[in-house]
Amino acid sequence: MRVLARFLMSATDTASFPAPTLPEVAFLGRSNVGKSSVINSLLGAKLAKTSSTPGRTRAINFFELRWAGKPLPELIFADLPGYGYAKISREVSSQWPTFIDPYLNERATLALCLALVDVSVPPQQNDKQLIDFLNASGRPHLIVATKSDRLSGNQLQNALRGLTKENPQTRILPFSARTGAGKEQLWQQIRSAIESHPGQPAVAQL
Repeated sequence: MRVLARFLMSATDTASFPAPTLPEVAFLGRSNVGKSSVINSLLGAKLAKTSSTPGRTRAINFFELRWAGKPLPELIFADLPGYGYAKISREVSSQWPTFIDPYLNERATLALCLALVDVSVPPQQNDKQLIDFLNASGRPHLIVATKSDRLSGNQLQNALRGLTKENPQTRILPFSARTGAGKEQLWQQIRSAIESHPGQPAVAQL
């Protein structure tokens, strides 16, 4: 089933968040991990803006999704600002805890957190900090190993084994926005999380 999406709003404070009515999926990761590319791959449209300069996203961008043939929206994607990019000013990044922390800790409609990790580079400490935070928070989450097409088969398996060893509690899904590898599997995880989220109706099959 085709998914239809539209940009809903950007928020840099909790008062600007959309009303908590639909289940939400949050995309988190370093500034150059390819969050926008993953979102656009899932949507089949260039809705999230990509940039050659990491760190351009400085707000939580919300996208509303509905399935073709269905009149009402059923899901929201939340694209969170990237972290770990040195050229972002301290003044801007210091404001992030005032709306990102409340979103991750308190948002009742947050059904799934996707921790995006670039599998083509060595493990990064700030990725580990994010995953440790998600483990401690109790939020449903999984690791999306982006840019998997940049590695050969053996290299990818070795990198995934390393991620699994570092994160034995967390499901890891290899993904390539360029080739589409892992797209259907990621949608399956999203659907499963939404269907099991308290108070939410079953989601249409894609």
